[in-house]
Parts: sequence; structure tokens; C-alpha cells
Amino acid sequence: MVQLVLLAVCAQPARAQEGPAPVELRLERLGTIEGTAEWDWWQARTAYVPGVKERWVTTMSETGKTTSHDFHDIYQSDSFDGGRTWSRPARISTLRRRKEPDGYEVAPGDLWPGRHAKSGRILATGKTFNFAGGKREVALRERVSYAVMDPKTGDWGPLRFLAMPEKDHGGHTITGANAGNTQRVDLPGGDILLPVRYWRDPKKYNFTSVVARCAFDGKTLAYKEHGSELNVSRGRGLYEPSLIRFGGDYFLTLRADHSGYVTRGKDGIYFEPVRQWRFDDGKPLGSYNTQQHWVVVGGGLFLVYTRRGAGNDHMFRHRAPLFIGQVDPGTLRVIRATERVLIPENQATLGNSGVCRISDKESWVTCGEGLLRLGKRRGQRNKVLFVKILAR
Repeated sequence: MVQLVLLAVCAQPARAQEGPAPVELRLERLGTIEGTAEWDWWQARTAYVPGVKERWVTTMSETGKTTSHDFHDIYQSDSFDGGRTWSRPARISTLRRRKEPDGYEVAPGDLWPGRHAKSGRILATGKTFNFAGGKREVALRERVSYAVMDPKTGDWGPLRFLAMPEKDHGGHTITGANAGNTQRVDLPGGDILLPVRYWRDPKKYNFTSVVARCAFDGKTLAYKEHGSELNVSRGRGLYEPSLIRFGGDYFLTLRADHSGYVTRGKDGIYFEPVRQWRFDDGKPLGSYNTQQHWVVVGGGLFLVYTRRGAGNDHMFRHRAPLFIGQVDPGTLRVIRATERVLIPENQATLGNSGVCRISDKESWVTCGEGLLRLGKRRGQRNKVLFVKILAR
């Protein structure tokens, strides 16, 4: 059943002229996709295909219930009625987990599909998971993976890989590069700004993130250049970066073990020094060790995130509920008074979400429930949840 939630903007004292005007949003819960007795649907994200017969395409990773990163084949579910109902998930034959001659099993994963306007194709970018003997994950073998679907036929091409340079600007090796869970920007001319992370030192589990400018002709993704190499030495560095263009600038949000980071730039590849996410009152946002993503709707810039301090200490890494808050692009801070719950906490993690832009006034957030084996819903089937975000 569809549920409407009004997000009323509370009366606030007059703000300085440089602050953005609050954007009032309406949220609508859409239909769901249920997991199976054996598998969860995880890393679910949606692409929109406009036309006389609109289509929404959601890709999902077939994921084991008992251990982390037990990723297998990629499935697809479609909606032709605005997300009210979804087709039974079907395996994408070209995106199956497969065994290599060296004994490794390789699974595509952390995919983010999106329609490439110039070519009309759906391009899904992500990474590979690599398992020695089918069991032990080896992260250094990860690659930037992608696959292309023709919406006219519904056929997906094979899993392909983006060739990255051997070394970065500092002369460090680019090892284990991947674009898992990253939100890209497609430029009007057809080029793609794709956030990527990699290891500079194969002996140190610490990521550096960049945005790679790539050419895409509807079939092949080709690296052209990258800009700033963003890193913090603490923990696993900066990873799972997501990019958006808003008001003539580009904004990048990045995951770190202890916090979330943000920066901006003018050309989409070079950026200011990173800073930790904060509310507009100066206090830390409290998002850590999971993704954040962007929504632009109604002329406002918004962040989708999870955080501490929401009565959610029982949740793994505080990964529920899922919040949305308007961002002040001048200060790079979330306006606390605009924060709302996007998806309520229900004993499942919600940190792995995706955003699908429909128009200037509408976007969707797709999120597969995770880690049910750890909570009170143990044994239940997970669901892929969809929320429509509308600017009033």
C-alpha cells in the first residue's frame, strides 16, 4: 500500500542571504521486492528509462545470508507502473559469478546502473569480488567493472573492465581500482565522470579516491584523465566516493572508517581539501563507515546518509534509519532542521542505497535491507525498498 509522508518545513529565524532556501519534500513509499529463502537482494539500485512506456530497471546482487560479501549473480527486476509493482527478479546471464582458469571465482558487484542520455544505453558501473578457491576474498584483484544494456532489446552485454593507468600523479601504483557503490555524473557531450578508489601501496589497506573522466560511446568505457588524489592516512582511507553537479559546482562525498568527508570543485575532477561532514550548528554529522549519496531535487542539494545519535546504538554501525537532509553548498554542511527519516529503522541495515534521478522535481532512493542475520528479524526475508522523493 502506498504511503504518503509530508515533510513540512518548520518556521525558522531569518537566515543569512548566502544560505539556501529550504525545499519542502514529499516522500512516497513504493512497492517492494522480497528476497528468497536462500538469498538476500543487496546493493540494489535503479535506472530510469523515459519514453511513451516508462521503465524502471533495478539491478541487485544475489547475496548469501550467513557471511559478509557472499556475492553471487546479478539479477534484474523491472517496473512499468511507476514502482507500484515489480517483476520477479531474473538472473542476468552475462553477469553471473564465474570460475576463472586460475581457480578464482569472480562476481560482479556493487553495481550502480544509470541511463546514459547521449547513447540511450543503461551503463552499470561497479567492481569485482574475487575469491581464491571460491572462498577467500582477495581485494587486490578488484577491477573497475561495467556492463551495458540496450533498453530497446533488454539485452545486457558482457562484464567488461575499465583500463586504469599503472600509476597515479604521485608515481604510486594504482592497484585494486574499483568503482563500487559510486554515483557518477554524465556530461552533456557524453563523457562520464566516474568516482574510483584504489590502493597506492599493495601492502597497506588504505584507499585513495579520484574522479576519472571517461569516454563512452554506448559500448566501451575508456579512461581519459583524473584529477585530485584524495586520501586520509587513518584506517582504510577515503573510499566509495559519490559525485553530483549542482549550481555549476561539483560535490564529492566520501566514506571513511571513522567519519564521512565532503569536498567540492569546479570541473568535476579537481577538488578542494576534504573536510568532515558536519551539521550547520558545527556538530559532527555522525555518519561513518558507510556510504553517503546525493539527491538534487526542487532546486536543492540533499545528502542521503546514516548516522549515530538516533536511538540506534543497537544497529550495526548505526546503519539505520536512512536520513535525508538539505545541504548548504556554501558551507558544505547539512542543515539540521531539514533532516528527515527517509526509511525508518526496522532491525535491518540501510547503508547501501542508491539514487535514481527522474526529473528536476523527482528522484528515487532504492535500498536493500541488509544483515538480517544479526538482528531480531533473523530468518526473515529481506526486502528491496523504494522511496519516491518529490519537490512540492
